[in-house]
Amino acid sequence: MTIEQFRLDVPETDLKDLHERLDRVRWPAELPGAGWSRGVPLAYLQDLVEYWRTGYDWRAAEARLNEWPQFTTTIDGANVHFADIRSPEPDATPLIVTHGWPGSFVEFSEIVGPLTDPRAYGADPANAFHLVLPSIPGFGLSGPTLERGWEFLRVANAWSVLMARLGYDRYGAQGGDWGGGISRELGRIDAEHVIGVHLNLIPNSGATSEPTPAELEPLDQAERDRTWASWRRFQEWLKDKQGYADLQSTRPQTLAYALTDSPVGQLAWIAEKFATWSDPASAIDRDHLLTNVMLFWLTRTGGSSGAIYYERAHASYWGQPAEPSTTPTALLDLAHDNFIPLRHKVDRTDNIVRWTSHPDGGHFAALEQPDVLVTDIRAFFAALRTTES
Repeated sequence: MTIEQFRLDVPETDLKDLHERLDRVRWPAELPGAGWSRGVPLAYLQDLVEYWRTGYDWRAAEARLNEWPQFTTTIDGANVHFADIRSPEPDATPLIVTHGWPGSFVEFSEIVGPLTDPRAYGADPANAFHLVLPSIPGFGLSGPTLERGWEFLRVANAWSVLMARLGYDRYGAQGGDWGGGISRELGRIDAEHVIGVHLNLIPNSGATSEPTPAELEPLDQAERDRTWASWRRFQEWLKDKQGYADLQSTRPQTLAYALTDSPVGQLAWIAEKFATWSDPASAIDRDHLLTNVMLFWLTRTGGSSGAIYYERAHASYWGQPAEPSTTPTALLDLAHDNFIPLRHKVDRTDNIVRWTSHPDGGHFAALEQPDVLVTDIRAFFAALRTTES
């Protein structure tokens, strides 16, 4: 039950070791004109590594992160790191926000201020939130995990314990990627306390098999067109983007040696996803990217973070349909995310009360479209408060 304060203070010897490894990097050959078709282009990564070595300032990033009150606690045998950022508004709504892979709580740096202190940003103080930003067990400052079984359902159960331990009796949840799956499940298992779930990704919400006439017949033309588009994007995913998940679902330990021994390998593994999963029009700041990578590198959790894929693939529920959730749920659908969600499919398992489609943004909503995400979170929970009152 103990909650202990936490402060980042990386030993200088760790930074020296990183710099020495970056100085000794061995570069592979590259086929001419390959671009991004075979992975991260050599010139792109060389430029990023040069900046990491000579321009990036970890101590400045560390100081910014330490502005957030951070803590650790033990839940179900795992060390759980989290930031607990209280709003100056006493009646603020508690909200637990969960990252995905290959992310961390660094992703939320642009939304913390507007959500916790809307008054300072010219918004209605009634839409204020106390934010809890946990690190998933196995990821970064909550890792590495030391036992099997940390799949997303177990994480959701841990979050219900965490919020109770913090004294938050009624709260909301938000997330995307793995954070979306965790947040959705949290709303299902702790419906007595979760007032609403806001997602920027709903797991298994797109077309995963070719649409049949029977499926399409009851849909209007717009939803039929969207279903075919969802199926085509899923086919592209299977052909060109699924490999990382297959590897982490089957041999995460083998991959862990490369990610733990080579900072450039760790960087490439993550940088590819930030580049290819985001809207081409987005400009994710490279300092955000590198700070995120540093949390994996310094904690040696490149392997244990990817193991969440293995745990899901080998869990007893693998392949089973999601159990229905009655908790009020909102989806922010950003047009350039990896999958196209389908309303007629999601309505079978989720209590969707708000659906917002936006023409911009990709997988990393809090970094790519922070203002859009903040606005949608505020609107969703404001409507819930009105309904409850």
